Amino acid sequence: MRRHAPMAAILLATAVLAGCGSDAGSDGTTEITFWDTNAGPARTPIWQHVIAEFEKANPTVKVNYVGVPIAQSAQKIDTAIAGGGVPDVADVATSGLGILVAQKALEPVDERIAANPALNGKFNEALMTTIKNIVPDRKAYIIPTSTNAGAFWYRKDWFKEAGLEPPKTWSEFFTAVDKLTKPGENRFGFTIRGGAGSIAQMLEVVYGQSGITEFFDASGKATLNDPRNVAALEKYAGLYKKNTPEGDLQNDYVKMVAQFDTAGSIAIMQHNLGSYQDHIKALGPEKVASFSVPTSDSGTQAVLSNPVSGVAVFSAGENKEAAFKLAEFFATKDIGGYIAEKSGVIPANTDVQGVQAAHVVEAQQVLNDPATKVVQMPYHLPEFNEITKTWAEPLFQKVLLGQLSAKDFLDQFAAKLTEAQAAYKQRNGGS
Repeated sequence: MRRHAPMAAILLATAVLAGCGSDAGSDGTTEITFWDTNAGPARTPIWQHVIAEFEKANPTVKVNYVGVPIAQSAQKIDTAIAGGGVPDVADVATSGLGILVAQKALEPVDERIAANPALNGKFNEALMTTIKNIVPDRKAYIIPTSTNAGAFWYRKDWFKEAGLEPPKTWSEFFTAVDKLTKPGENRFGFTIRGGAGSIAQMLEVVYGQSGITEFFDASGKATLNDPRNVAALEKYAGLYKKNTPEGDLQNDYVKMVAQFDTAGSIAIMQHNLGSYQDHIKALGPEKVASFSVPTSDSGTQAVLSNPVSGVAVFSAGENKEAAFKLAEFFATKDIGGYIAEKSGVIPANTDVQGVQAAHVVEAQQVLNDPATKVVQMPYHLPEFNEITKTWAEPLFQKVLLGQLSAKDFLDQFAAKLTEAQAAYKQRNGGS
């Protein structure tokens, strides 16, 4: 594996200096740029390794890696599109795909997948449907590498001490959180994500509890403010400061991990499969494991559709053939399997074989169970990210503080999504 500069040195400077365009050297070498849009100590070495493997297999192509932290990636891509400095290839999740396609920034990849024997027919049909349903023309704009699932990471040793089993229902979940809360010992049953990235995790708990299986009803009205969801949010928000640290109000992923992994003050942390490496490195497999989203008390297993990660080729790139070659390489059995294994998530390529970690096996069982209801997040709405991040996150903090009722918050939230859904249908001929 190559040795690269520290992350701090490559993030902003590299994004500006080496982040745009492609070039052909005088020696016949083609240079392209790859943006990792969720860069960090756990993920960067994975991409650096597979890029090195690609360059070994394709010695006439040089790939410039640019790491961009997830909190900055959307803005940087928008700026690059507006300024004509896009990368050739980027790691793109379905959560941000709709807005990129709306800006006509990406190349469709259906024909490339169909023409590649290593990829054609190798992706789960439901996964490809998720990718295509996000965009109006129902084409694929990313070559998938992995998919994720919601997970609740828990302290196995604490559960054993308390005589508790991993909860299967939400009633069992709240009982366990209460029993494991011991403020006098600086132990809290749960940590709420109140800062950046809070809304997806809140929605997962809300729909998981209520058992509602559609984000919009048949008329196009958002179900978010259904009374069952309101009751679920009230219960979730009620954990704040009672079963969680007070500082959770500003919690982003980094702060949650610090409390769970480093400080060791949290019994259960909600995130997804992607944080596996952080927890195992800090606590070890004897102290940490995960359980899937609990079922509603009525028996419905409702899980949110998690983003599918893949690789996109930008339309403004100059060396598209090399860019497509890189994107396809990342999704092949061996390389896609490596990325998924090291990230602790589910590989997209169904040819990937071998023994997988227990948390991945459990997640696959839940997702493949015909009884599981997948609530499709409205990633097809270009406004969705702005609504959830810019508008909803600050108001969710007010709910936690008791300054805004769960009902008022969800009423406003549902109204915004219903309006966005109606506009989307109007723009796209009612589809």
